[in-house]
Amino acid sequence: MLYLYLDESGDLGFDFVNKKPSKFFVVTILAVKGHEANRSLINGVRKTLKRKLNPKGKQKRMVLELKGTKTLFTIKEYFFKQIKDLDFGIYSLVLNKRRVYEYLIKEKSRVYNFVARTVLDRIPLENAVLKVELTIDKSKSRPEIVEFNSYIRRELESKIDPAVPFNIYHVDSKEQCGLQAVDMFSYAIFEKYERRRKEWYDIIKEKIRFVSVYLPEK
Repeated sequence: MLYLYLDESGDLGFDFVNKKPSKFFVVTILAVKGHEANRSLINGVRKTLKRKLNPKGKQKRMVLELKGTKTLFTIKEYFFKQIKDLDFGIYSLVLNKRRVYEYLIKEKSRVYNFVARTVLDRIPLENAVLKVELTIDKSKSRPEIVEFNSYIRRELESKIDPAVPFNIYHVDSKEQCGLQAVDMFSYAIFEKYERRRKEWYDIIKEKIRFVSVYLPEK
């Protein structure tokens, strides 16, 4: 069983004159091998929320999810200690947005789908023998979900054995601990390239299997 959790950091804004979009857009996939490892990952997220963010008698408002942008570094360290021995890998592509073709700037879903597929290409999906589950944060419209699912299935069908079920889920991150975990990891990679901050990245780098900056040829 292979569990894949996909999240992004940064934005797909391209107006660098009138606004202040991020310079980079990062898509990251957390690949967890096996049911036991996935269950332990979920428990690690829940334990961090319960013990560090929602301790008894010390929290007036419940924190519902881990977020890379809001979580203190000490809590990120604690979280990683809970899961670092599990069988998982981190795969990420960093898009230099200033190099995106002009005609694609208005086709953000197409850019997103391409980057996501490129990351998926780096994961050894051909080794999956039971089932592959891809879970993504539910942020797309219904037509965008249909387009994404169709594109990803079409592009990956040659890598996954036809006998192996391949399911795609779009879920609210508050309800899915795996999405919260990949959010934490994606932000570490985003911070490294966007702000040149490596503190959190250096903690998780032992689990990074692939990370690359994508520079489209203009």
